[in-house]
Amino acid sequence: MVKRIKWGIIGCGDVTEIKSGPAFNKVSGSKLHMVMRRNAEKAKSYAERHRVPQWTDNADELINNKDVNAIYIATPPGSHAEYAIQAMNVGKPVYVEKPMAANYKQAKEMLDVSKQMKVPLFVAYYRRTLPGFLKVKELIDNKAIGQTLYVSIRLIRSASNRERSNRSDFWRLQTEVSGGGLFYDLASHQLDFLDYLLGPIKEVFGVAANRGGYYAAEDTVSASMQFESGVVGNGIWSFVSADAAEEDLMEIVGTEGKIVFSGFRHEPIILYSDGEKIEYPYLNPENIQYNLIKQVVEDIQGIGSCISPADSAIRTNLIMQKIVGDFYSNV
Repeated sequence: MVKRIKWGIIGCGDVTEIKSGPAFNKVSGSKLHMVMRRNAEKAKSYAERHRVPQWTDNADELINNKDVNAIYIATPPGSHAEYAIQAMNVGKPVYVEKPMAANYKQAKEMLDVSKQMKVPLFVAYYRRTLPGFLKVKELIDNKAIGQTLYVSIRLIRSASNRERSNRSDFWRLQTEVSGGGLFYDLASHQLDFLDYLLGPIKEVFGVAANRGGYYAAEDTVSASMQFESGVVGNGIWSFVSADAAEEDLMEIVGTEGKIVFSGFRHEPIILYSDGEKIEYPYLNPENIQYNLIKQVVEDIQGIGSCISPADSAIRTNLIMQKIVGDFYSNV
């Protein structure tokens, strides 16, 4: 049992500035001790701004630092497996950004090493711990809409100027680095939450296409699915649509009502039942990953358990791969 967790971050980029990084110092028994970024100046700047004792531009140096006993990997998905396996092989628990890996094969390799080495591996699907999303789960579990029948996801928006220009520094559109396009980056959060809410997806069929022509990755995706619980669902994701079509909606319909909420806007959850409309706020923490990081720390310390282990996160990688299907073999 490890009582004092001293974290090292591999990849101290934008996501670590507010969403995650500061939370490691706010959890009892946890401290951010060292950060790594390939750009030494940016690594040093991060360490100075966040008062982190050590920094480096070498991942091996951080992983093998004797004072670091847990690793947070916040690099693009393409390097998750490499760094996570290296860290677990020296006995250090890993908390990795989502999606778990660039593809299912890499995720499976990570999970296998975690089990072989008996080293915990967690994935940053923090919606599982946010008050708003937990309210949705509470409503479902308490049968506020009766028996759950189906779920619908619609995430529609236009392409940004950066996406239209297909800039080489935008890793989310580099499939060898990200695993896919914006679908992999964004839909992973939605699909993982539905896995937590309704149980694993047992069947899924999807179609992916590139309709905008701005980059090589998929930009328009549709899917149909059925959960082990019997609930059916569908989803449509488009990242090159007109501004007027913009939508961020997740809708769960039951025999006695429905729940409507957003995946990313964090607008109030709305319950429609018995002719009434009830709104619930999201109430996110200042550092949005704080609640999950607290669970991760307590799990490593042996005083709690984390709701987002690799065992569940790997399912999202598999489902996304099945939805996208043969798209990448045809481009």
